[in-house]
Amino acid sequence: MKILHTSDWHLGQHFMGKSRQAEHQAFLDWLLTQVALHAVDAVIVAGDIFDTGAPPSYARELYNELIVGLHHSGAQLVVLGGNHDSVATLGESRSLLAQLSTHVIPAVSDVPDTQLLVLPERSGKPGAILCAIPFIRARDVLQSVAGQSAEQKQLALQQAIHGHYQALYEAACAKRDSLGAQLPIIATGHLTTVGASSSESVREIYVGALEAFPTSAFPPADYIALGHIHRPQQVGGFEHIRYCGSPIALGFDEARQQKQVLLVELDGRGLQGVQSLPIPCFQPLYALRGTLDELPAAIAAAALEANAGQTVWLEVMVCTDDYLADLHGRIAALCEGLPVEVLRIRRERGQAAASLQQVARETLDELNPLEVFARRLAKEELPDALKCQLEARYTSLLAELQGEST
Repeated sequence: MKILHTSDWHLGQHFMGKSRQAEHQAFLDWLLTQVALHAVDAVIVAGDIFDTGAPPSYARELYNELIVGLHHSGAQLVVLGGNHDSVATLGESRSLLAQLSTHVIPAVSDVPDTQLLVLPERSGKPGAILCAIPFIRARDVLQSVAGQSAEQKQLALQQAIHGHYQALYEAACAKRDSLGAQLPIIATGHLTTVGASSSESVREIYVGALEAFPTSAFPPADYIALGHIHRPQQVGGFEHIRYCGSPIALGFDEARQQKQVLLVELDGRGLQGVQSLPIPCFQPLYALRGTLDELPAAIAAAALEANAGQTVWLEVMVCTDDYLADLHGRIAALCEGLPVEVLRIRRERGQAAASLQQVARETLDELNPLEVFARRLAKEELPDALKCQLEARYTSLLAELQGEST
């Protein structure tokens, strides 16, 4: 049985004013080629198929075209809902897509059997049993109890998620016994696990409750296909518990990662191997950092990453303590004539940051509200005229509030 494990496509992402449509189209075309090349039996997308709950029409079109392509290839598709996905959006076409070899699990169900799938091999005989577990919202598995502390809520949610996994795993074992075949059991998940390394584009999904799910709480499935973390990695050093990562870089801190999908082979004896299939980079991103004297060489080097007809998207971190009103113009001049486009410019302060830390040792009791606002405003790179307007507006608002309190 060959499974292709992927996740976190984020179809429809709008990245700093840029569409990712061309990249996603290229990735999906590449994916279909890999499915045919490796005779994949089933593709599992472990959450976040879309970037938002109301994806643009072109993102839905890409999704539908892939489903048709996979159906014609003879491979099954399993789509799990993620924290970015809308349960209603994924669920609306569930019964229709079932006719096209696609299983959609948008959310946790009260009936475990709906999350239990027998995945066939291309020959049609059963190849594996899947515990299809999407992103689990607290309300799906837990009832609120008054008076609980934060620690108690976190423990209760962890136990509830563990219970859901265990119930499905036991149902999978019973299903395997009823089929009378020695089939491997696969589980999925869209969550953060203990020790997983994330990136800036990953949205925290258990804020104030479960921060990370311990690997010891997973059932003894033969393979656990995880999503949500964009960096490909094994979890806790276990060969069978993996994040495949996102197929394209969703933030500049992911720019140097080798993106991948995972080709997983299983049989009646369990996991036989996991092969990384490197995904080509369809749109180069580059994060630069340096002084104004160092940046020309760095930008020229980044331009070499561009393929024919492409431009490299840049994030530029300028190391300076000086306020430069024409910073954007200076950076634009450095990029002139090169196949690069700057999407974000940031300024890193050195000695200025140290002096601000010294100022921060003062307590709020030593400052009045106007002084607090003035010091915060001074940290912003804004025209002097706008700063004056903001300061005047704040002063007026403060006077109104103080008048109301007397």
